[in-house]
Amino acid sequence: MSQFPVLLHTAIDARDCRQLGEFYRQLLGLHYREGEAPTTDGSPDDADWLVLLDEAGSRVLTVQEKRDTTPPSWPAEDVPIQMHMDFKVPTVEDLERHRERAEELGARLLYDRSQDKGEPLYVLADPAGHPFCLLVQ
Repeated sequence: MSQFPVLLHTAIDARDCRQLGEFYRQLLGLHYREGEAPTTDGSPDDADWLVLLDEAGSRVLTVQEKRDTTPPSWPAEDVPIQMHMDFKVPTVEDLERHRERAEELGARLLYDRSQDKGEPLYVLADPAGHPFCLLVQ
């Protein structure tokens, strides 16, 4: 018996489950659980819960459909963040490369602290509006 609970995954709400799942799948190099890949025959994609796995097959992230969700308004507090994820990269060059890639995938830049000597970072919003950080560490 385990002494402590073990984190299974982080679940994120989104109006468009597939759009957000695809964003994180491509950004983080993950893959879908068997049977959850997008349709290839043109039929409607009715995904309302997607599980993203790492190369070892471990759960990392899930996306669940929530049609009435309101994106956080960071840095304003009208709609609080409640949760965000931080992704570390080894160098400033990697920071720039991953920011550009995230924006190509649909993220938008919220805050630029890339010139900070101690901990360069960007705060971006994913396509559903959830803030996340890319930082050098």
